[in-house]
Amino acid sequence: MVSADDVRRIALGLPETAERAMYGTPAFYVKTKWFARIREEGDVLVLPVSSEEHKRELVAAAPGTFFTLPHYDGHAVVLVRFAAVDADELAELLADAWRLRAPKRVLAAFDV
Repeated sequence: MVSADDVRRIALGLPETAERAMYGTPAFYVKTKWFARIREEGDVLVLPVSSEEHKRELVAAAPGTFFTLPHYDGHAVVLVRFAAVDADELAELLADAWRLRAPKRVLAAFDV
């Protein structure tokens, strides 16, 4: 199980990231685009994914880890339960979300 501190440490370890509030909760940005947000509950992470189809696949494959809410219908965003992931899986999920949102120049420097 991971914590908000783990999310913060891993997210801020990615290139050119910053933490800012979004809807009153901690969110992580690469330049001007968000790539992760801790929900109000404090134990759920909001992450962008490549498509709504990918979101549905994640939720279907691992409903104990990934879920969604009606608020996110129509958005390529998935919710992740902290209790269902370890630090390595969290790092992979955050890096994937970061890659989706990072500008090409930043991404090129990271993926050398």
